[in-house]
Amino acid sequence: MKRLVIGLMSGTSMDGIDAAVVEITGSGERCRMEPRGFLTVPYPRAVRQSLAAVIGDAGSHSQLARVAELNFQLGELFAKAALGVAHWSRRSLKSIHLIGSHGQTVYHAPRGRTQCTLQLGEPAVIAERTGVTTVADFRPADVAAGGEGAPLVPYVHYLLFRSRNKSRAIHNLGGISNLTYLPAGGAPGDVGAFDTGPGNMIMDGLVQIMTRGKKRSDRGGAMARQGTVHAGLLRDLMRHPFFSLSPPRSTGREEFGMAFVATLRRRGRKLGIRPLDLLATATALTAASAARAYRDHVLSRLGKVDEIYFAGGGRKNRALMEMLRREIDFARVGVVEDLGFDGDALEAQAFAVLANEAVEGMGGNLQGATGARRTVVLGKIVPGRNYLGVKLK
Repeated sequence: MKRLVIGLMSGTSMDGIDAAVVEITGSGERCRMEPRGFLTVPYPRAVRQSLAAVIGDAGSHSQLARVAELNFQLGELFAKAALGVAHWSRRSLKSIHLIGSHGQTVYHAPRGRTQCTLQLGEPAVIAERTGVTTVADFRPADVAAGGEGAPLVPYVHYLLFRSRNKSRAIHNLGGISNLTYLPAGGAPGDVGAFDTGPGNMIMDGLVQIMTRGKKRSDRGGAMARQGTVHAGLLRDLMRHPFFSLSPPRSTGREEFGMAFVATLRRRGRKLGIRPLDLLATATALTAASAARAYRDHVLSRLGKVDEIYFAGGGRKNRALMEMLRREIDFARVGVVEDLGFDGDALEAQAFAVLANEAVEGMGGNLQGATGARRTVVLGKIVPGRNYLGVKLK
């Protein structure tokens, strides 16, 4: 069966919503995906500020009210993104079978006293505004099955990027950095995947402070390339407990968000490190922690890596990519564009695939990636006005 599916994604950088239209034929290992359209819809500044406030300060009744309001406000924005990408790709909403929406993660504690995760962006609003059956809230099913709830995209990486002859890694450089290891000729149970540590998150936080909000990221790595890595501080940062954890493991803003950035700035001042040098050091932390993850948990446990293809916004950071190429001397380094995919659209496309898998009753998590006790169907299905046209198992 062939379906047009919209995938929606907003990552830990909280810049906005990535929206992709893809045509999906089949499911499981017979799944084939063809991109049909992609755009990014930035969050309004007020929404970014509200998200930052909610994420940074949880607990009071007023904060709970803000969370509830944000859930519906984000639902409206995700719906607008779906409408926008359908229009941009010249597709009638009547031709869209499904929407898969990741939502906006505001809290993720898979190793807390109570395993939990929370994504906002009410799918009922998306289904009502678009009329399209919406699959959303993908992480909780995996957490309920004892998994980390992340990373979830490795299942899609397996479907799209596996090779009979090459052992590959697909590495996403978003707010958080994570990898998927695909051994040559491997089955789903052979796939390894986990978060390696911070991606762009610390760098973005420093840039926003350094420029007083005038810039949200180090575009192209131009600022970091003007700085010099402080080797001593980098060694200390690499002692963070997360980097010693064995997979399955995942992380987020709770460990490497603005609280971490504030502590890093204080340490930098105490050591007399210039702001640009501090940014270069934070960039080196992303590269060094990624390379360590391969050496500690892939090469020594899973097997050789022939080639690594990077996706996400970090692949556009020349300073970061130069550092990664120096650190990774054991594999060919490229970007997913080398394989014919759009590194900006890939995660949104992945949640379109996961939505399609959900309505087919197919498991969407990999136990080797999340640590779940079993394979489970991911996502909650909210019927739209086209509900009767969607095959549900």
